[in-house]
Amino acid sequence: MTNRLFFPFFALFFWFSAPAQSPYKPWMIGEFTKQHAANPVLDARATTTFACPVRKETVRWEEKDVFNPAVVVRKGKIHLIYRAEDTVGKHAGTSRLGLATSTDGLHFKRRPEPVFYPDNDAMNVYEWEGGCEDPRIVESPGRVYVMTYTAYDGDKARLCVATSRNLVTWKKQGLAFDDLKYRNGWSKSGSIVCKRIGSRIVAQKINGKYWMYWGDQPQLYCASSPDLIHWTPVETTDGKLYAVAERRKEKYDSRLLEPGPPALLTANGIVLLYNGMNLPKDGDRDLPEGTYAAGQLLFDASDPTKLLDRSETYFMKPDQPYEIVGQVNNVCFIEGLVPYKGQWFLYYGTADSKIAVTTAPLK
Repeated sequence: MTNRLFFPFFALFFWFSAPAQSPYKPWMIGEFTKQHAANPVLDARATTTFACPVRKETVRWEEKDVFNPAVVVRKGKIHLIYRAEDTVGKHAGTSRLGLATSTDGLHFKRRPEPVFYPDNDAMNVYEWEGGCEDPRIVESPGRVYVMTYTAYDGDKARLCVATSRNLVTWKKQGLAFDDLKYRNGWSKSGSIVCKRIGSRIVAQKINGKYWMYWGDQPQLYCASSPDLIHWTPVETTDGKLYAVAERRKEKYDSRLLEPGPPALLTANGIVLLYNGMNLPKDGDRDLPEGTYAAGQLLFDASDPTKLLDRSETYFMKPDQPYEIVGQVNNVCFIEGLVPYKGQWFLYYGTADSKIAVTTAPLK
């Protein structure tokens, strides 16, 4: 009798005292820790104005929300290119891209005007009046910054490309997918495959081509390019988009997958940090409807279309007030990742309203 009673009590003690299982696998980047004392590192500001060339009036261009940033290290500083919205127009907010810099990754100094925005140019038909959204930036081997961004005309999102040598003056290169087949389709969120070189994140060719993960659908897609400007989606033999990863039932990514920062070539393969959206009816029942949480995917280093592994659960979810309540509730949307002063700095949009950061040791 004594032995039979001892075992259940011992097992119960062990169950309560055992540490929670880590969401990290050996190949993943992390472990990340949210910087609560500094977060949010950027929020909306009503005091900065901009003379909009399209609207022909002055707007408070970052009054409504700031979120979803790209990030690079340049001349020893972190440069954050972030999405900001005003409060006017038929969408109650046009998106433009601002620039802020930091010497510690936590405290930022902003430029008073946006560095990228809808203008009276050839891209106006795609960008007005929804705006320019959700940038991701890499360096080319020739030290040119290449930015993928979403142009939104109020009807369709279209993935676009722009280039710069200084992060302030940009040249719009046009639609990423300019082929007639994809020109008027929905596309966004371009994550170009890169390699870390010191503090730089540099685009890397694989089998003679550059590669990019893209999309915000139940399937994740891939594209290739000879020059980082003109992209061709990977297709199946019957001419349909080829899915390199898919949503999962009973998981945090049950609704869709959307790329986060530029994908990284590592010793284990290509690691893509991504955003998963949850639908509780066939997803993670412990997460609220529409939650965006972050996971990681591992692809073959010699075949970017071949999925090798993926995180079983999220490594980050909304759990702070500014992540739970905002323009869109329950959102941690990761988008910018850089190595800086011995750490990874991962920047993300919170509830489509503010910007926060989480860090991890460099390995």
